[in-house]
Amino acid sequence: MTGLIMAAQLIAGLAILVTLHELGHFLAARAFGIRVEKFYLFFDAWGFKFFSFKKGDTEYGIGWLPLGGYVKIAGMIDESMDKEAMKQEPQPWEFRSKPAWQRLIVMVAGVTMNVILGIVIYSCLLFHYDQKYLPNDAVTDGIYSFDLGKEVGLQTGDKIVAINGKPIGRFSDLLGEKVVFGCTLTVNRDGNLFDVVVPDDFYQKVIKSSKGNFISTGKAFLSIDSVLSGKPAAVAGVLKGDKIITVNGKHFASEESLKKMISDNKNKAVEMVLLRNNKDSVHTEPLINDSGLLGIYYHQELGDYEYRNYDLATAAQYGAKDAIGAVATQIKGFRQIFRGKEKVADSLQGPIGIARFYGGIWDWHRFWSITGLLSMILAFVNILPIPALDGGHVIFLLVELVTKRKFSDKFIEGAQVTGMIVLLGLMALAFGNDIWKIFK
Repeated sequence: MTGLIMAAQLIAGLAILVTLHELGHFLAARAFGIRVEKFYLFFDAWGFKFFSFKKGDTEYGIGWLPLGGYVKIAGMIDESMDKEAMKQEPQPWEFRSKPAWQRLIVMVAGVTMNVILGIVIYSCLLFHYDQKYLPNDAVTDGIYSFDLGKEVGLQTGDKIVAINGKPIGRFSDLLGEKVVFGCTLTVNRDGNLFDVVVPDDFYQKVIKSSKGNFISTGKAFLSIDSVLSGKPAAVAGVLKGDKIITVNGKHFASEESLKKMISDNKNKAVEMVLLRNNKDSVHTEPLINDSGLLGIYYHQELGDYEYRNYDLATAAQYGAKDAIGAVATQIKGFRQIFRGKEKVADSLQGPIGIARFYGGIWDWHRFWSITGLLSMILAFVNILPIPALDGGHVIFLLVELVTKRKFSDKFIEGAQVTGMIVLLGLMALAFGNDIWKIFK
């Protein structure tokens, strides 16, 4: 059942992303009077499809191969490689008959739709799920610095006022990828301003020891949402609503760091100090079972500060910022791979890997979070200057606009074939990597 839920979420997410992407090409083409012969969700490889119908000049349908989708634009050399149609005399309604600037708009329209979708999803997540945020200037007592924070030069009580010279609006921005993938933090320590440099490979240490071993607020804590009956925590007397102060004498302020510590102490008793009813200190020693579980659900609270509500304007503002930040993180990741600091096998995810990210439980918050991220990644990947991708067509059209010379159909066909070989190779690598990780 878990596998089916993973697959269903992957297919649903891809259906949304692909349909909106191809709709961008479709609407732009129709706006310039270009005929669109096919609009397919998923590929109808070798002519097989679930169903199709024709309305006007366009055939709409759903293919059987869920690896993408396409619109077949008349007079355009694309993945269909319809050479026979290209041998005919150009018609006024064809892509090749239109000015280069119109063809350029048609090609970037798909990526544009994915960027808009990504920003909308990120904004809605903030407005509907998060609802509130902690302004950075409300953390008047400064940060709490864990081991990794101290390693880069941060101390408990420091007030971080800027990232790469830009003021910080939300405290949560300090806990995200923008920081751990390398940046310069401007720190106010006892009234003195100075810079702390976070190296670009710092994220590797964070992954190893978890985000919760970096920084948090001085008042952050973990609040227990529920305790599973019969599990170690329940046996030890832990109650719903308790706040976790320390475990084995260590302060934990993130879900990830506590999960790692618990899993590292299988079949061992841990000393927990809890705050009950916001006044009583409770000491207990639950025995972690052989599965590395205490039997509690909990969430992070940054502390008793003055929070602000996300309204439509701030949700849109920060949603756009988070969406663009997701792309920036992907670019940094690619740079690490090309510099040899990250293994391709560790970073590359195919459909199976993405399905596992969605998870075996249908959680709408998680579903939309991953779909929003994938929308931004799809936009970034599609605009790469690789023939057969939108970015390859964009490069050719930009050269045409500058030089006023059009590439020959033969050249475009050759580039398209080369690009498709590269993409199929990458796809095979991604699939193989997914399967290897499962067996590994």
